[in-house]
Amino acid sequence: MTVIDQPQAPVAAPAGVSATRDEVLESAARAQAAAAELALLTRAVKDRALLAMADALLDRREEILAANALDVDAAIAAGTPDSLVDRLRLNTSRVEGMAAGLRELAGLPDPIGTVVRGSVLPNGLHLTQIRVPLGVVAIIYEARPNVTVDAAGIALKAGNAALLRGSASAYQSNKVLVGILSDAAVGAGLPANAVQLVPGTNRESVKYLMTARGLVDVIIPRGGAGLIQAVVNGSTVPVIETGVGNCHVYVDATADHSMALEILVNSKARRPSVCNAAETLLVHADAAAGFVPAAVAALREAGVTVHADAAVIDLVGDVPGVVPVTEGDLGTEFLSLDIAAVVVSDLDAAVKHIGRYGTGHTEAIVTSSVAAADEFVARVDAAAVMVNASTAFTDGGEFGFGAEIGISTQKLHARGPMGLAELTSTKYVVTGHGQIRASS
Repeated sequence: MTVIDQPQAPVAAPAGVSATRDEVLESAARAQAAAAELALLTRAVKDRALLAMADALLDRREEILAANALDVDAAIAAGTPDSLVDRLRLNTSRVEGMAAGLRELAGLPDPIGTVVRGSVLPNGLHLTQIRVPLGVVAIIYEARPNVTVDAAGIALKAGNAALLRGSASAYQSNKVLVGILSDAAVGAGLPANAVQLVPGTNRESVKYLMTARGLVDVIIPRGGAGLIQAVVNGSTVPVIETGVGNCHVYVDATADHSMALEILVNSKARRPSVCNAAETLLVHADAAAGFVPAAVAALREAGVTVHADAAVIDLVGDVPGVVPVTEGDLGTEFLSLDIAAVVVSDLDAAVKHIGRYGTGHTEAIVTSSVAAADEFVARVDAAAVMVNASTAFTDGGEFGFGAEIGISTQKLHARGPMGLAELTSTKYVVTGHGQIRASS
């Protein structure tokens, strides 16, 4: 089986934390029973639980930080890079941020029962399509303990039971967090087992979860490309694919260069480790002489290494921070202060490049031409297309959704930032007054 919870550097897992298939399936069965009760709860009950969960995080923060210290110490002892240790580490500010996120969720509208569409059919039947919970949502994710709280809160607000499978590197943190969240939720009126940590840290426990079809309704992987592809390829449970972002910024022939520079640097350097960060700069040949030297200088000033094609190198010369691009670079989600830079002959070449190397996440064009923008939007196949705006805006909060479970890069069942509505399905309610269907 492909390793699906392996972080980018070795991290010590707690010894002896294994789980049998029966243990994982029993956990899923408990979640299924809880989901049936959750589907009937009012917004008031769910919001009360979210607020209680937020309060509990703050009341028990020392317990959380003590558990997290065990994970952080193990990671440091294993030689984990500082950047990954930072993703794992919690502090008072981060715990407060998790609690604030739950309170924000409590203030959002409840999607359950929302009417998607409705009509009266010619035969007098009233047809209504309404939002309902998905049921049991399993989230498989790496490193960051804050995902435990975010995922549990979003799933519960949408009326779903949450099965959480974090990485072994955060096991102590996640165990304590889930215990705190579950205690608070039950105390506020939610059913027992509405939020659970999947038993075990061994790879087999993830395999058992991914094949629990009939007990688990959907799996959402959050993490690197290896994790996501392993879940997509190995799961018999429906999967919502998230996250991998080989995003491009295309600077068209008519682009305002000042605007393009700001968009480029923000897209790449604001937070290079997130999935909406730009990984490749494409420049129209007619704009290259005027734009490329300034772009490379701005990127270097921001600490970015530019992996440049021959045309870019010809324009900037042999300067520090510029290296020849490789074929592998063009398909890489760097998640670091690195970017590929390529001169393309025209918009058509840019679109074809994106079609070959992009991952369907976010693509941006900077242009003064309405026709070019329209063509780019129509032809580029991605969850989000930015016109004269940074790729960093692909985010549930920025879109006004208030919260997100991840960014879906597939076309079914959801695409783009996944807020509360995307964690629901629908059912049709048909109301009549005695109608029967005629024989054919």
